Amino acid sequence: MTPVAGIRDHQAPPLPLLLREVASFAVTRAKASFAPAVNTPVTGDGTDIIVLPGFMASDVTTARLRRSLSAAGYRAFGWGLGRNFGVTADIFQRLDAQLDANRLDQPVTLIGWSLGGIIAREYAKYAPHRVRRVVTLGSPFSGDPRANNAWRLYELVAGHKVDAPPFKVMLEEKPPVPTIALWSHRDGVVAPQSARGTSVQSDRHIELDCKHMAFVADPTAIQAICKAIST
Repeated sequence: MTPVAGIRDHQAPPLPLLLREVASFAVTRAKASFAPAVNTPVTGDGTDIIVLPGFMASDVTTARLRRSLSAAGYRAFGWGLGRNFGVTADIFQRLDAQLDANRLDQPVTLIGWSLGGIIAREYAKYAPHRVRRVVTLGSPFSGDPRANNAWRLYELVAGHKVDAPPFKVMLEEKPPVPTIALWSHRDGVVAPQSARGTSVQSDRHIELDCKHMAFVADPTAIQAICKAIST
């Protein structure tokens, strides 16, 4: 992966922020999975949206976000690939198969939370004809791939180094489709600078005020996501 000058010194979020994430994990996870749809002022255009979960998460964890998107007038789908244990050599082919299974023939919007956003960006490079746009939620696509508090667990579970995935990638290279990066200074898992990136790495950058887990649970965050894809 080719670094962008001046941003390789990103540091992982400090311990107090991580501890806040841990302390609120159970409650936030329950909201992300089971809370009702969030009301938004957005009127969707019926386009198809795939929501990709973060590391160690599944479609259950993105359920509230998808319910909210559907209530706003979009057609929201999970990624359908079970729990996200890390990238695999065949991940793009499996995503292709899921889009085919859901008969999604028109370009889709990909919303990826954390690691899901990394996969969404790379899939958009692999199959740009199938992607309308990419929205990342606290995804570490910029700077040092270890500027987060999850990389050690990732390497243990995924079985490869965080900077040596099973296929060639250029994380900091912007996909050839419109991209929106949502990030938060309160993120206790991913360095805010890594999730924000630079002006050449994403087309739009939107700052939220939420924890890492809350990107898919907090009503204000979900409203911001709906607004971002409507403009």
